[in-house]
Amino acid sequence: MVDQHAFIRQMKEYAEKNNVPIMMDDGIDFLTTFILKHHVTNILEIGTAIGYSAIRMALVDPNVKVTTIERDKDRYLEAVKNIKVFGLEDRITLIYQDALNVKLEETFDLIFIDAAKAQNIHFFELFSRNLMSGGFIITDNLKFHGLVDKKEEDIKSKNLKGLVRKIKDYIQFLKNNHDYDTEFYDIGDGISVSTKK
Repeated sequence: MVDQHAFIRQMKEYAEKNNVPIMMDDGIDFLTTFILKHHVTNILEIGTAIGYSAIRMALVDPNVKVTTIERDKDRYLEAVKNIKVFGLEDRITLIYQDALNVKLEETFDLIFIDAAKAQNIHFFELFSRNLMSGGFIITDNLKFHGLVDKKEEDIKSKNLKGLVRKIKDYIQFLKNNHDYDTEFYDIGDGISVSTKK
């Protein structure tokens, strides 16, 4: 039997060493507690990276199933390996593909968006039809390492400026979306929870 705590620690170390963005501790705690509290069992994750959050979500409860999409080959292969270590192959379905090209038929109680920040609105619009009514869309990284709260002229890099602008547009999009009630949480790197009406 794998020592889950030790292996989760190893995954976090790998992520840090290889510059793989994974959720901050209080962010993942918020997410797993949310899943437990709302009896979520069927989850779609956009952005697998190395499988860290998919594994943490699946470990919440033996009834939880996760479908997760990753477009980066190295990260995808790392995720496949990590999911095997935990013996979660029957509960975590990995899709190696750009999420914008994925069409899914099934419905989910929770969609977790944690991928290319510039595409958040597209991801939301594309997959919201796969969300059951009363379901949730949770998005991570809305503070983007504190840059979203900064003045635009204080951000030196042009690319970063563009990215921050897109995150701000997404926040506005959530606030103006009347099909959902969205709450924002100052947890981890900034999290939103949008509940489908």
